[in-house]
Amino acid sequence: MEHREVTRPSVSAAEPGGVPQGLRDLAGDWAADQEVFRHVHWGKAMIWIFLLSDTFIFSSFLVSYMTMRASVTVPWPNPSEVFALTIAGQSIPLILIAIMTFVLISSSGTMAMAVNFGYRRNRRVTAALMLATALLGATFVSMQAFEWSKLIHEGVRPWGNPWGAAQFGACFFMITGFHGLHVSGGVIILVTVAIKVLRGHYDVSGDYSAVEIAGLYWHFVDLVWVFIFAFFYLW
Repeated sequence: MEHREVTRPSVSAAEPGGVPQGLRDLAGDWAADQEVFRHVHWGKAMIWIFLLSDTFIFSSFLVSYMTMRASVTVPWPNPSEVFALTIAGQSIPLILIAIMTFVLISSSGTMAMAVNFGYRRNRRVTAALMLATALLGATFVSMQAFEWSKLIHEGVRPWGNPWGAAQFGACFFMITGFHGLHVSGGVIILVTVAIKVLRGHYDVSGDYSAVEIAGLYWHFVDLVWVFIFAFFYLW
């Protein structure tokens, strides 16, 4: 009796129902926590994706604010008057906002130097610059808290204010509060990474990319404030 070997046709990548080899490789890379983008650090790729999504959120806030402001029939409160501070009997418009902006922009400089010294493997200087950046960030948040308390004391609420369009308070608290939350989170990240740098955590692996990733996030926070400063306080 003749025996015949029965062969089953293999499922190729081109057949319906088969999984293409490219998808299997992609799933394998992601499952193995490998660097999906060649020559790009995993953490850097993820922070760029996060910053891109955050850009959409801030853009939506600012576009909604500008649309609302352009469509209201009631006069919009004058930022020069609302955000003025009285110093030595003189009312100085936007002085606190100007100082806040200077502090935050200065923190970008210290952060950039921290990244530079990080790649030089200079632990002490890197940690000191990151802590200085965190201190500037905390100063910014403190001044923002003072600004909030001042306006709340003057009667600004999300549903109204003494100077004009009721939407002013909602826009102010939403936009500046969301940004302030990002700055506060950035301060925590900077302190955490600085402590790890000081303890030599990244010397073991030889990878200081965490400093650069923290820097990318911090520069993004600074850049967003420039747009908020221009569209909310100067317009």
